[in-house]
Amino acid sequence: MRTTLPALISLVLLSTPAFAQKDLTVKAAASHAEANWPIALKIWNWAEPGYQEKKSAAALADAAEKAGFAVKRGVAGIPTAFVAEFGTGKPIVGILGEYDALPELTQDAAPFRKQRDEGNGYGHACGHHLFGVASLSASLAVAEQIKAGKIAGTVRFYGCPAEEGGAAKAFMTRAGLFADCDTVLHWHPASRNAAGDQSCLARIAVKFRFHGVASHAAGSPEKGRSALDALELTSHASELLREHCPDFTRIHHTITSGGGAPNVVPEFAEGFFYVRHPKAEVVQKLYPRLLKCAQGGALATETRLEVVYLGGTMEILPNDTLARTTRKNLTAINDLRYDAEETKFALRLQETFPDKAALDSLGKVDDVSGKTGMGSTDVGDVSWVVPTTGFSTACWVPGTQAHSWQAVACGGTTIGKKGMTLAARTLAATAYDLYADPALVAAAKEEHRQRLAGRKYTPMLDKDQKPPLDYRDPPKRGGKE
Repeated sequence: MRTTLPALISLVLLSTPAFAQKDLTVKAAASHAEANWPIALKIWNWAEPGYQEKKSAAALADAAEKAGFAVKRGVAGIPTAFVAEFGTGKPIVGILGEYDALPELTQDAAPFRKQRDEGNGYGHACGHHLFGVASLSASLAVAEQIKAGKIAGTVRFYGCPAEEGGAAKAFMTRAGLFADCDTVLHWHPASRNAAGDQSCLARIAVKFRFHGVASHAAGSPEKGRSALDALELTSHASELLREHCPDFTRIHHTITSGGGAPNVVPEFAEGFFYVRHPKAEVVQKLYPRLLKCAQGGALATETRLEVVYLGGTMEILPNDTLARTTRKNLTAINDLRYDAEETKFALRLQETFPDKAALDSLGKVDDVSGKTGMGSTDVGDVSWVVPTTGFSTACWVPGTQAHSWQAVACGGTTIGKKGMTLAARTLAATAYDLYADPALVAAAKEEHRQRLAGRKYTPMLDKDQKPPLDYRDPPKRGGKE
C-alpha cells in the first residue's frame, strides 16, 4: 500500500519523543478527569451560589493540595477564591476553573423537567461544576510532567468563584494574581465544540433598590409611596432606552423583590440590571443613562433610590496565536460520540427543544475566530493583562441552551462527563505545547502587546470597591441615604 507524504509526516511526528510525551500528558488528563468525576458530581449536587461556594472551592483546593500543589486560599479578599501552584520558574501557565451555580434552575439528571426535592433551588445551568474539575485535571497532568522533569516551568490553577454576575476575576486581576503569568487557558461547557479567537460582551451589573412608604393600598393609598412603582418606571424607562443605544447593546433585568401582598403599598423593591456591549467603553457610557432611568423612577414616585454597583467585566481581548494552537489540539483530540443510552437520553431531551440539532455535530469543531459571543465573562479582565485563550466542548446535548434546566440535566450525566474529559485533554495538550515551544509563548505575548495598542487595563470597578460577597443574598431593606 502506498503511503502519502502527509501520512508519512504524521507517522514520523507520532514517533517523536516530544509527541509521545505530549500524548502521555493528554492521557493523564483523561485519567484524572475519570478519577475526579465524583468531585464534579458533588459540586453539581451542592450547586452553591456565587461567593458562597465553600464546599465546592474546598473540594478542588484540597484535591490540588493533596497532589502537591502549594495552595493559597481566600485570595483577593474572597473566601472561596484560591490559587494552586506547582513547579518553579518560567513559563507560568495559568488554567482557570469555576464552580458557581445559577438560581431557580434546580433539576434532576433527567431528560424532562423534574425539579429536585432537596437543595437550595440552584442548578449548574452553565456547567461550572465541569469547568473547575476539567481544569484541575489538566493541571494535575501538567504537574506530573514538571515533576518528572519532562517540561520546565510552573502550572497555576486558579479557583475562580462567582463568574455569574459577581465578577470575581476582575477583583482577582486587580489584586495582581495574573500579573506574572505568561499565558492563561480557560474553557467552557456548551452544546458544541468550538475554538478560535472569539471575544464576548463587556458588562456592568447593578442593583437598584427603592425605599418607599407602606400604607393600606385601598384604605389609604394616598399615604403610601410605592417602591414597586419606582422600579416599574425604571424598568419601562430602560426598555425605552434600548432604542437609543448603539447596535449590539443588551439591557436586561429581573425583579428580585417587589412586595408581599397586593393590599399593601410596597415600601421596598429591588431590580437587578445588566448593561452589555462588545466594547467596555460603550458600556461605561451607557451605565449613567441607565442610572438616570432609576433616578427618574425615584423622583416620580417620591421614593429613595439606593444604588448597589456590582462592578463590570471587560470584553475578551482575543489572541489568535493561542487560539490556533487550541483549535488544532481540540480538532485532533475530539472523539466525542454517544453510546446507546446517551443517545436515548439525548433524543428524549431534544423533544423539549424548539429546534433540533444533529447529534453527529459532536464530531465537529466550529471555528469561531473573529466572532463576538453574546455572553459575558470575567475572563475578559484576565485577557487584558496576559495572553489568554479558551474553547468550548459539547457537555450538553446539541441544541441545548445555556442557563436552562436541560443544561443542568446533561451536566449530571455521562454526557457532561465526556465533554469535561475532552476539555481536560485539550487543556493539557495546549499547555504542553506552551512549555515545549518558547517561541509560541513569545508570539502570543507579542500579539497581546499589539492588540493592546498602548491601551492600559482599567477595571470597571469603583475605587476601593470590595467583592460583593452577598450579591446572591436575599434583598436587603436597609441602605444608607
